[in-house]
Amino acid sequence: MKDLIGFCCGVFSLLMLSAPVSGQSVSPSFTYDNDREVAAAQLGVERIAYGFLPCFVSKAENNNTVRWVQIDLGSRQHFDAIKLLPASGMWGPCNGGFPVRFYISVSDYPDFNTSVVYEDYTSQGDFPDPIDKVVTFDTKSCTGRYVRLTATLLRGNKLALSKIRVMQDGKDIAQGCPVTGGSPQTDSHLEALTSKDRPAGEYVVTDNPSNVIPEAQWQRVNNKIETPITGVTLHDGLLKTVMENNIDYLLNSFTFDELVRNFRLKAGIPVKPFNTKYSNFWLKELPGSEAGRFLMGAGNTLRWMNHSELRKEMNDIVDVIDQCKEPDGYCMAYPKHTIFTGERGAYTRSWVSQGLIEAGYAGNKNAFALLRGFYDWFDHCPFLPEMLRRAYQGVQGIVPITRTYFTPVGKPEDIKTVQRYFQENWWMDSLSAHCPEAIWRYPYDRPHNYLVTALEAYMDLYLATGQEKYLDAMKGAWDLFHDNWEFPGGSLAINEGDFLYAPKSLWLHKQCGELCGNAFWVRFNQRFHHIFPQQLKYVDEMEKSIYNVIIPNQVGKKGIRYFAILDGHKYGPHDGPDFMMNTCCEGQGTRMYGTLPEYLYSTSTDGIYVDMFAGSDFKCQIDGMEFALSMDTRFPYDGQVTIKITSSSSLRTKLYIRVPSWANASVSVKVNGKSAGKGKAGTYFVLNRQWNPGDIIAFSLPMPMKVTPYTGVEPGFETGHFCLECGPIMMAAVRTSGKGSIELPASSRNLASKLVPIEGKPLHFKIKGVDDVEYWPYFEIQEEDFSCFPKLSGR
Repeated sequence: MKDLIGFCCGVFSLLMLSAPVSGQSVSPSFTYDNDREVAAAQLGVERIAYGFLPCFVSKAENNNTVRWVQIDLGSRQHFDAIKLLPASGMWGPCNGGFPVRFYISVSDYPDFNTSVVYEDYTSQGDFPDPIDKVVTFDTKSCTGRYVRLTATLLRGNKLALSKIRVMQDGKDIAQGCPVTGGSPQTDSHLEALTSKDRPAGEYVVTDNPSNVIPEAQWQRVNNKIETPITGVTLHDGLLKTVMENNIDYLLNSFTFDELVRNFRLKAGIPVKPFNTKYSNFWLKELPGSEAGRFLMGAGNTLRWMNHSELRKEMNDIVDVIDQCKEPDGYCMAYPKHTIFTGERGAYTRSWVSQGLIEAGYAGNKNAFALLRGFYDWFDHCPFLPEMLRRAYQGVQGIVPITRTYFTPVGKPEDIKTVQRYFQENWWMDSLSAHCPEAIWRYPYDRPHNYLVTALEAYMDLYLATGQEKYLDAMKGAWDLFHDNWEFPGGSLAINEGDFLYAPKSLWLHKQCGELCGNAFWVRFNQRFHHIFPQQLKYVDEMEKSIYNVIIPNQVGKKGIRYFAILDGHKYGPHDGPDFMMNTCCEGQGTRMYGTLPEYLYSTSTDGIYVDMFAGSDFKCQIDGMEFALSMDTRFPYDGQVTIKITSSSSLRTKLYIRVPSWANASVSVKVNGKSAGKGKAGTYFVLNRQWNPGDIIAFSLPMPMKVTPYTGVEPGFETGHFCLECGPIMMAAVRTSGKGSIELPASSRNLASKLVPIEGKPLHFKIKGVDDVEYWPYFEIQEEDFSCFPKLSGR
């Protein structure tokens, strides 16, 4: 194992880092598409994978500036080809920058006083932008020590390349060689030009038939508990209010015509002009995502609540998708040949697919038929070999495939598609070895919490096949995220952005706490909970995410926040009266708000698990008989919980009552007023008996105060800043008057003793000796100045 860890982490460290030659030029062996679109995967053309590793960039004031770089091979070497790998990506400095006019020369001397020209493209017109295609010069051989690329006309006021390969009998002899540039003030990441290849290579094709496990060897893993998909009714309270807010948001953020516009447009059906109040990126570049968002939110909500308008709009959207689908089952809102445009092949496909899944579970029978028709096409489409690398953020395109497999219309081909075209063995090995770089320096995309949604899919591969390698990798992934990128309170501290989010960085004023990440984290932990129900840490994680990220990012009925900022001032909603967005966090937010009831209870063959606490009714089948209960509680505002059996007849079964880890003490449980025993924190207390109508279970969960120091790298927060939690609820020090940073005359040892409950405001506290600051639950903060990590300067 130590060798494996060293290998994996070493790979990531390295990632960061003779015939006569004529001046006459020949055409390089590459093809290109000016419109960046292809009709099918072109396996005969080398394409560099999108990625977020540093590329070489030399900026200039204008495109007429001369820029050069040269490689020292260490000694005179014979080579027979040179490959230029373009800087490939969608945004940022690594996008574009391939020279318009240039020449390649070879010399035995570093100053190039004597040299020969290997290729010359300075006088034959502009060299076309290869986009993501590797430019190969392989019609000549040469011998020399130094290879120099000189750009005489730039593109985008910069010279940018991912790599220069000097080939000798198919081997890149430039790897690891020193690189120098002609503009030290503007050159960055020269080392990238000769860096070691990424673990799965530099190219886009990922076709590994050997990964496919024969179906006869599958040993499907049965969940020990199941999440109900219906049967829970919420009482008035926090969770119900959140769900009702979400319904209003879904119905009022876009009109029906706007939600289906892109499907009709693609099918050639007349549509109204694009409303300029909407974001071009989220609505035009990701066509269909707006409908996927609605279907995810509405479909989940309708499993628990009846709402005629919401159901009608959901059904009408599914009908339009059906009307606009193609004869082969293809039903996305963008043409097939644009599948690699932006994030369509992964992001948009995921939203529409999962929207159809949720609509299917909400009762729309046609949704599952549409889903199956699409994946019958997708599982055999010509784009598959490039879907992981060339579909931007391709990892998020995995989970809709595995989720489809576990629906009533799933087929084994869905799992085989993922294994062959999406499964990354090197990544699984790195995760199993607990290599942090596998997360924050994942070499084929920018650092992102979106990796968590890929983890959901790998858990599905384990459930489908029973292969322990998948589970081992996911256990490693869970440990990595939990130990390195999680704030007190559960918010994930990693997001996209140039390797800012090193392990344990815990930035407070950068873009941490993205709602998407914790939505995926909830689903990931839910899968673990299904197979390891006695390990309460997975429920603890779901609960923290829901109360400290998911709910706090809802802005009433107005919209949804992107990030859960923990100090200063919360972001506003991304939707507003003058500009509408449809962001990723709005989509995952509506999806999560619609699923809230499913986290309260689980069922097994021998009983019912009470996992979380909220006023609610629950009905299910136990051994073919209906069992029903009603939970009465004001949680999280206090820990009093009463559960009444409301079944119409007697039934013997087990009730598993979660005693959360945060309770930090045993919990006395009574049945019909008599002691039934004590439950230990971090376990389920089991009641195994004959239940009769009217039986009552009662207990009180302690809600202890926990004070945790800030340990990240945020400047100004090096020492003396602490987070307060009450049970699972992250608290915020709120400035009730004035402005400025928050400093309290308390210590971590005595802070709890200085809190005075405010009458009529549960979980609100005044602070002794402080007039302008109070503690509130973080999920209640809207416009106030606050800090979840205030300075404690007392003794």
